[in-house]
Amino acid sequence: MGNLCSEENRVHSTLLVPFSYYKCLIPDYFAAVPFHWHSEFEINHIISGCAEFICGDDKFVSAEGDIIIIPPNMFHAIYPHDNSKQIYDTIVFSPEMLGASENDRSAVSCVRPIINGEFVVNSRITKEHIYYDEIKISVDNIFSCAKGNTPQLDMLMKSELLRLFWLLEISGDIYCASENAVSTGGIIRPAIEYMNENIGEDITIELLADTVHLSKSYFMRCFKKTVGIGAIEYLAQLRVKKVCALLCETDMTASEAAFGCGFRNLSNFNRRFKEIMGCTPCEYRKAARKKG
Repeated sequence: MGNLCSEENRVHSTLLVPFSYYKCLIPDYFAAVPFHWHSEFEINHIISGCAEFICGDDKFVSAEGDIIIIPPNMFHAIYPHDNSKQIYDTIVFSPEMLGASENDRSAVSCVRPIINGEFVVNSRITKEHIYYDEIKISVDNIFSCAKGNTPQLDMLMKSELLRLFWLLEISGDIYCASENAVSTGGIIRPAIEYMNENIGEDITIELLADTVHLSKSYFMRCFKKTVGIGAIEYLAQLRVKKVCALLCETDMTASEAAFGCGFRNLSNFNRRFKEIMGCTPCEYRKAARKKG
């Protein structure tokens, strides 16, 4: 989680182990999970606290007990809310865990339409859901299997994932997407891809608006509506997160990392880094290496 780019490069699943489990804490482990997407499914179970979630065009503040389900290729992000800490479990798993490549009727009619966007999944399952207790049992079992991490538990996890999506199906939480629905996430996706691919270059609002063939003002409205923050603020967060990765993974100095990620002024970089991460680059590197 918390990967820096729009489409994640992190490997969440392999043929041998088709899932990854993460214990997450915002903002202690990372300041936020920037806007991104990946080709796997994701399930988040909120243990305590709250945070601001953006899942496609759906925006909400999470609560303890919430189960948040994100299908493949959906734009999503998580930001702190009112200085609250959120502790949550996350599993990211390959569609193959649901038999996506099979040719039986359940795969063709129920699983693949979720992956290709024909079906929409209700992202947030709360304690008020009619089948919450049953859904939570499946989710608890899924996370227990992920933590146990054995080939035998993988079999049980597959069965629980299928049961979870069956419960979502019968409760109406999986449904056909509207043919006329236009997602603002889809509109601005090329701009976010451009930021990620050209992070070290000079990037302006005008340039980003041009990449999606919108006027500057309409682009800014679409971006804020989708991401929850302005494009310039998002770009600063993206650059700071990339600097964090370089500080952890290389011996580059903070200034070298900053210039490589598109900052042109060191005083501005240091100010923005501290605003976003809550510490200086030096303090961040020291803490990160101590954890490692």
